[in-house]
Amino acid sequence: MDGLKLLERVFRLEEVERVPWVPFVGVHGGKLLNVDAEMYLKDSKYIVDGISKAVELYKPDGIPVAFDLQIEAEILGCKIVWSKENPPAVVSHPLSEGVELASLSLPTENDGRIPVVIETTKALRHKYPEIALYGLITGPFTLALHLLGTEIFMKLFEDPEYVGELMDFCTDVGIKFSEMLLDAGCDIIAVVDPMTSQIDPESFETFVTPYVKKIFDFVRLKKKFSSFFVCGHAQQNIEVMCDCKPDNISIDENIPLDYVKDIALQKGISFGGNLKLTSVLLLGSEIDSKKEAVSCLDRGGEKGFILAPGCDLPMNTTIENLQAVTEMVYDDYARQVTRKMEHTSSHDPKSLDGHFKDGKVVVDIITLDSASCAPCQYMVEAVQHASSNFGEKVIVNEHKIKDIDGIRMMMALGVKNVPTTCINGKVEFISQIPPKSEIIRAIKKALN
Repeated sequence: MDGLKLLERVFRLEEVERVPWVPFVGVHGGKLLNVDAEMYLKDSKYIVDGISKAVELYKPDGIPVAFDLQIEAEILGCKIVWSKENPPAVVSHPLSEGVELASLSLPTENDGRIPVVIETTKALRHKYPEIALYGLITGPFTLALHLLGTEIFMKLFEDPEYVGELMDFCTDVGIKFSEMLLDAGCDIIAVVDPMTSQIDPESFETFVTPYVKKIFDFVRLKKKFSSFFVCGHAQQNIEVMCDCKPDNISIDENIPLDYVKDIALQKGISFGGNLKLTSVLLLGSEIDSKKEAVSCLDRGGEKGFILAPGCDLPMNTTIENLQAVTEMVYDDYARQVTRKMEHTSSHDPKSLDGHFKDGKVVVDIITLDSASCAPCQYMVEAVQHASSNFGEKVIVNEHKIKDIDGIRMMMALGVKNVPTTCINGKVEFISQIPPKSEIIRAIKKALN
């Protein structure tokens, strides 16, 4: 059975002979060609060649066309900054800088980098008719936050009518882009909305559910499948995510896979995840990767489960580690051998000797990478903004778990989820971005 048909059966919760494998190859495709992220994401030929190399190496059942949550934001007026190893980062928010919502227009096929994505999709559809193509759109709430900035969290309470108008617009953008992707040949529309991890279920039902349901309903009318991607500590929202009626939800390592499995299957929805991106696939060994793959396969089970990383693969993810995952997907004997291996950790906690300074508050933010992860970016910005009131009394450090040193610091501080903010070694804010007043209050408490 080809990958597309296998995934379609999993989405329908039908019996399958094996679990499908969907590596989220984004800028990692650039690594396979030895080109940087900016060159890769701006050129259809590079993306097609990168995906083709990934297909050859990893034997996927499905694969995203382009993993870039800044495409729509850039078209709508957000300034972006490119880096060599990550998708671009949004660095301005037009609606907080005087631009009127009414002045924004829906994107067309000729705007921004959409032509690159459409050309790529058509080429991949022709080349790989048997592989499921995922078309990714920026979720309405994350796009709204790109346009308005963290001010949106205050407006949820102070001006919910405006937020509703903004969400209506962002939903229309999502439907428009989805239609382009489906018409070009995508099989699955993934609504990638990482910033929804920042709100509680009640706010989610008010400001997310009615909007993303429109997108999922649209995809269903087109007789295609949909997936709802979230990252971060979003465990509190899994049930309301399922109530939005996507065909699939996909989560990262911050949320226990068995927890998601129980809720998703009870609600008749398939689920995917949640291979550890950095500590295993990027920085671990082939043995680590095999163990992680088998652990996910065993916890996910054989019904309605798709094996995938928790988010897009870091650019420099080790090729051999992904090939090790591929082996576990296809080789039952190799899985049996891996299950008999003893569990060992590849990393030791970092020593905190000398890390804390007398008379100063040390704020440590554990992130995936604020240059590539939206929740991480906005948490770092919020902490830096709040701590600027205290001058040299406060030291702010970002520890990226894309680096071994970051993983060791995460272990030393006892952090379990990203992004997390610690103040003087104590976990203060987990995943959710706190208001500036709460950060200031926590810093003042640590100073006294």
